[in-house]
Amino acid sequence: MKLYLDTANVEEIRDLAWLIDGVTTNPTLVAREGRPFMEALTEICQIVSGPVSAEVVALDTQGMVREARELAQVAKNVVIKIPLTEPGLQAVQKLQSQGIPTNVTLVFSANQALLAAKCGASYVSPFVGRIDDAGGDGMAVVQEILTVYENYGFQTEVIVASVRHPRHVVEAALLGAPIATVPYDVLKKLFAHPLTEAGIARFLKDWEKVPSKSKPGQG
Repeated sequence: MKLYLDTANVEEIRDLAWLIDGVTTNPTLVAREGRPFMEALTEICQIVSGPVSAEVVALDTQGMVREARELAQVAKNVVIKIPLTEPGLQAVQKLQSQGIPTNVTLVFSANQALLAAKCGASYVSPFVGRIDDAGGDGMAVVQEILTVYENYGFQTEVIVASVRHPRHVVEAALLGAPIATVPYDVLKKLFAHPLTEAGIARFLKDWEKVPSKSKPGQG
């Protein structure tokens, strides 16, 4: 499973660039950084060689396509994020015909994901955390989408988004989701386990009992 970092913070991206396969951003994440959007996007694309999702803010098809073309000129690895609306999917069709990859965002049902795939979306992003917040089952929606795509051979890749905790990552992997996009703090938690920390502490305590002359670098 590929891991994307869900952030617009350049320092977070630099810290985990050795591990991640891509980056997703959105207007909220960009606003938090207080930087010109195009400047930040350019820097992110220089750090990460994998796909970098950048979202349009226009609501009409023509406006989305115009913004998408501008964003696509920043770097070859830019993917255009388009909201799941009727004008949005019309924009996806147009962009697909022009060879511009798209990531359809704000997906909350298998029906929406089906339409996105039929319109030629490169990726769809079901928001599992927000579905859970509304009383639904985000991972059940992901499973439905994966099954529909497998049934019909769609090439659209599923990006599990709105990840709230490490368990979401495990569940996405168990379902066979190709990608999960994870906030920085959640991704950092994937490294940690109390038994790992306890084991290291035990090993170091026992290591103190070994004679210094027999330790590497002590001779």
